[in-house]
Amino acid sequence: MQRRLRLAYLLSDTLASALAWTAFFLFRKLTIAPIATDLPISTQIFSDTHYWIGLPLVVACWIAFYVLMGTYRDVLHKSRLKELIETLVSTLIGCILLFFALIIDDTITSYRSYYAAFLFLFAAQFILVYIPRLFITSHTVHRVHSRRLGFPTLLIGSGPRALQTYLGIENQEVYSGNLFLGYVQPTADSVPHPSPLESIMPCLGTVEDIPTLIEQYQLQEVIIALDDDQQHFTSSILIPLLSEGKLIIKLNPSGQPFPLNFIHQQSIFHSPLLTISPRTMPEWQYSIKRIADISLSLLAMLVLSPVYLITALIVKFTSPGPILYAQERIGLHGKPFRMHKFRSMYVDAEQSGPALASDDDPRITPFGRFMRKVRLDELPQFYNVLRGTMSLVGPRPERQFYIDQIVRIAPEYRLLHRVKPGITSWGQVKYGYASTVDQMVERLRYDLLYLDNMTLLTDLKILIYTIIIVVEGRGK
Repeated sequence: MQRRLRLAYLLSDTLASALAWTAFFLFRKLTIAPIATDLPISTQIFSDTHYWIGLPLVVACWIAFYVLMGTYRDVLHKSRLKELIETLVSTLIGCILLFFALIIDDTITSYRSYYAAFLFLFAAQFILVYIPRLFITSHTVHRVHSRRLGFPTLLIGSGPRALQTYLGIENQEVYSGNLFLGYVQPTADSVPHPSPLESIMPCLGTVEDIPTLIEQYQLQEVIIALDDDQQHFTSSILIPLLSEGKLIIKLNPSGQPFPLNFIHQQSIFHSPLLTISPRTMPEWQYSIKRIADISLSLLAMLVLSPVYLITALIVKFTSPGPILYAQERIGLHGKPFRMHKFRSMYVDAEQSGPALASDDDPRITPFGRFMRKVRLDELPQFYNVLRGTMSLVGPRPERQFYIDQIVRIAPEYRLLHRVKPGITSWGQVKYGYASTVDQMVERLRYDLLYLDNMTLLTDLKILIYTIIIVVEGRGK
């Protein structure tokens, strides 16, 4: 269903953008740059090479821009108000860009022609794009409200509040689309039996079974509704759910307050549930972040190619062994990947098992000590960034061996798996390398701050401070 809807939006936007460009080209022919000829205006347009060159180019730019803005990402949860705002904003920004790219060089008799051209372009693009979108979105919303389309939902909780939450959702005037497949208990012995939900939906196990249930039932939403005496389970339930990074999570606001600043009230007319989005930044910022990752990584690998070569030669001739070192780390959504570095330790440095490096670690080669100080050993990770397993900025990835130890002390570490790991991070800038698990936990607070304040501006600041640390050789 999601794929068909994306295709419908994509096709309608493509056709609408082509029609808007045609209408705008006609407007320019008639008002801005009229040609003294007896040929019909349609002939003037369709025989103009500028029209045919601009048509696929402009349409492709609009579609790319809509993808950048996240228009086609979560099409099942669109609302008409959200559609209106998103279309207005994206059309305004896109028209400003097109204006400076296409219109600013037109020969005009008055600056009013610029204003007229911009307003016509904006009106044509907005109206022609928004009307089909409104129709598609309204059709989808109608199907949800009429219970012909729903979102597979799991209810966490089995007591009176869970029943109250379920009944509140099912009996609300406007159906929210939550298709309840069953409920789970916080623990096997967390509530007395029987549960008031047993006659309504099946019990699918406990919260420990949720990862399996996500795959088995293709869950899209989870609703947490715990009784007051179960509120202490909330954090231990939220952390693994958030690390999955795929689910929309909703909570019953009754009970203890929640300290996470990415929880917000989303709906006015539906049941008053607090919503946690699986994304930590707006979609357009994610798109720009990925574009920046690719472009800056390519630039860095090109500009620093002599540094790569010299570093590789020194590593090769100063200690026996391979130039590069690949190690399995845990990345986005807890998935393992191979992270690459210039080898800074002697071969078989961990033959006795995993061990963190210390300041005077004898396993580190003399040149390796210098590389770690100025971050030269991290340069091959630009390849990881290009592959998409890492980002330029993000929490540093760790090995599963140490993650298992960290989560015993700080379970919130798993929240870092909501985002891609990075070459540099807030924790790396403020704290540096960690040589013990306790130091990893101490560094964690900076990475959690990054997660709560994740923006493109924050990334830029971290990159600037990283460059300063590298230049000054203050790496720890």
